[in-house]
Amino acid sequence: MSSSFQARVLTVFPEMFPGYLGYSLAGRALNDGIWSMDVVNIRDFASDKHRTVDDTPFGGGAGMIMRPDILGSAIEATYKPNEPLIYFSPRGERISQSMLEEVKDAGSATFLCGRFEGIDERVLEAYPFREVSLGDFVLSGGEPACLAMMDGIVRLLPGVMGSPESLDEESFSNGLLEYPQYTRPAVWNGLLVPEVLNSGHHENIAKWRLARSQELTKQRRPDMWNAYLENTQARGLKK
Repeated sequence: MSSSFQARVLTVFPEMFPGYLGYSLAGRALNDGIWSMDVVNIRDFASDKHRTVDDTPFGGGAGMIMRPDILGSAIEATYKPNEPLIYFSPRGERISQSMLEEVKDAGSATFLCGRFEGIDERVLEAYPFREVSLGDFVLSGGEPACLAMMDGIVRLLPGVMGSPESLDEESFSNGLLEYPQYTRPAVWNGLLVPEVLNSGHHENIAKWRLARSQELTKQRRPDMWNAYLENTQARGLKK
């Protein structure tokens, strides 16, 4: 059985993978062969006895830079042309749901997890990297971002989620944040579940959920709200 998605991860900390992706639904899907992960230790491509992968930056400055010769050897041994080649960087484009869909649809990808002060720029010039970021903050390395991105990809694969329909109603799937959710008990700490959710009137429930999604998006993510309005107007749909 071939995997629906094949990930190849380049890292100096291979023991960090699959990490929490080895548990719950993602872990079950990994065991079932729905997706696979090949983890490559970048240090295996170093030539000295200490397996050194970094050096001081030209021009001076704090920190160390990952060497292009060692990274190049690791990439050449791992990367398959025409598949996504991802590098995690604070200066990259922010990871989005549409990006996850795009990478998932490719069927495979190679992920490079940087460390130290980053990687030699020539590596990014020599290969068709897509620089991506979790957000406007700095991490100690690319591994946490890689795990987060893989989490988002894996749950989109057929057979991973218990109810595929739930993917259609999540935040970002339709350009809006997800509506509030409630379960039993119907009264908790004096707080009631909205009456419409107990009405059994599916059309009214759908309208309520859409209205709450719109309200939350407008309040918390005005950038998403403006994009939603533009897309809605472009499709000629009623807001």
